[in-house]
Amino acid sequence: MSTLALNTSASGMSALNTQLDVIANNLANANTTAFKSSRTNFQDLYYIEKKQPGVESQIADATSPIGLFVGLGVEVAGTQLDFEQGPAIATNRPLDVMIQGDGFLQVDVGELSDGIAYTRDGSLALDRDGNLVLANNTGYRIEPSIVIPTEATAVTIGNDGSVYYKDPNAVDMVLAGTLELALFQNNAGLETIGQNLYLETYASGGPDTSDPGTDGTGTIQAGYLEGSNVNPVTELVDLIRTQRTFEMNSQALQAADETLRTVVNIAN
Repeated sequence: MSTLALNTSASGMSALNTQLDVIANNLANANTTAFKSSRTNFQDLYYIEKKQPGVESQIADATSPIGLFVGLGVEVAGTQLDFEQGPAIATNRPLDVMIQGDGFLQVDVGELSDGIAYTRDGSLALDRDGNLVLANNTGYRIEPSIVIPTEATAVTIGNDGSVYYKDPNAVDMVLAGTLELALFQNNAGLETIGQNLYLETYASGGPDTSDPGTDGTGTIQAGYLEGSNVNPVTELVDLIRTQRTFEMNSQALQAADETLRTVVNIAN
């Protein structure tokens, strides 16, 4: 029985170590643009059935109202993304955009997935060819492609995702294109691949694309970025609770070890 307790405590320590990794990643990304925190979900393992409930008593005309089951520990069932809206951060940069509400920007990632990834990170820039791209170390191009001519003197982005530029040879602003947003039935089913990007999976369902502010999509707020939705206070509380639970599992492991040592000494 002490051997069973050893394995059960070890499963708890292993699961809590995974939770500690998730919390550490959340805290590390407390300042990452549009980062979405993750939660660790646990589930209990199989049980050893020693007596079924409802067994008839051999002494009296009665049945047992309860059974006897001994659990084998815990495991991590998965990590669940929290897509709660992050705070608005004013940047006053015309190419910075925040999605106020549901939806993801689409970016061209070449051979990954079907060539399209999705992001809430609206820090945008122009590459040398005038393409609207993500302002990160890869510079993935926004889809559908939006190109700003080199002679443009100003760029503005409207709440409906329309991107206009000022042509010095024209009186009115010229429409370069529109930022489309994608919606998924199950955001938590998206695959995270880093660089603030997500990929479609079978669990997420396929994307439904539309212009901002239509068909349930959010609107575009230019001059703002969406901040990380990590709550440092909540994460620190979870961190302390995880540490204490890990210590209790460690103590249970030590108690099982001491019991097993006592049994071995008696047997000898």
